[in-house]
Amino acid sequence: MLIALGAEVSEGRGSRVRVCLRDVNAVFHRPHPRGETDKGAVVSVRRFLMTARISPGKDDL
Repeated sequence: MLIALGAEVSEGRGSRVRVCLRDVNAVFHRPHPRGETDKGAVVSVRRFLMTARISPGKDDL
């Protein structure tokens, strides 16, 4: 999803993933040991998208 929005995604150390979208930077962690994320991670991604001025509308694609 982030790449489809135009984000640059790169691997960091360990489970970290660096994301840059519209000059807004963030670091997220891949979920482990299971492939499921928690509610807090979803909130963090949502906050990042809002900071990058991405709204739920289809005009941002």
